[in-house]
Amino acid sequence: MSELATKVNAVLKRKGRLIWSVRPDTSVYRCMEIMAEKEIGALLVMEEDHLAGLITERDYARKVILQGRSSKETAVSEIMASPALCVSPEHTVGDCMLVMTKNRIRHLPVMEDGKAAGIISIGDLVNWIITEQEETIRHLEAYICGR
Repeated sequence: MSELATKVNAVLKRKGRLIWSVRPDTSVYRCMEIMAEKEIGALLVMEEDHLAGLITERDYARKVILQGRSSKETAVSEIMASPALCVSPEHTVGDCMLVMTKNRIRHLPVMEDGKAAGIISIGDLVNWIITEQEETIRHLEAYICGR
């Protein structure tokens, strides 16, 4: 199976389904603190179980810093991407790469039955492809060498 045909569900299984989120009234400053602490580039913005949007480091740079706003006084709801582009666990790695490239984004929430099931980044997809290609090479080498 091609790496690009792999379902998002498989990527999440390897990566994990841990989700970091904030509420819409959270300050952008607090969001940046959380992203730095967790070493991540995006947070889901949740209103209870409902996905309200997505906040990324890029949003901070372009919608706060470059506009001279205060990150401590700006609520995430003022700058988040809403509605957020999402995928399901049944979408493929190729589907996700196409959505990310076409829309110039780096993160996609994964929604299942109306609930957040995870988040994937372009880095997650690239890591998936590299790992799968390395495994294919090992299998081919073993086959050629008769192991």
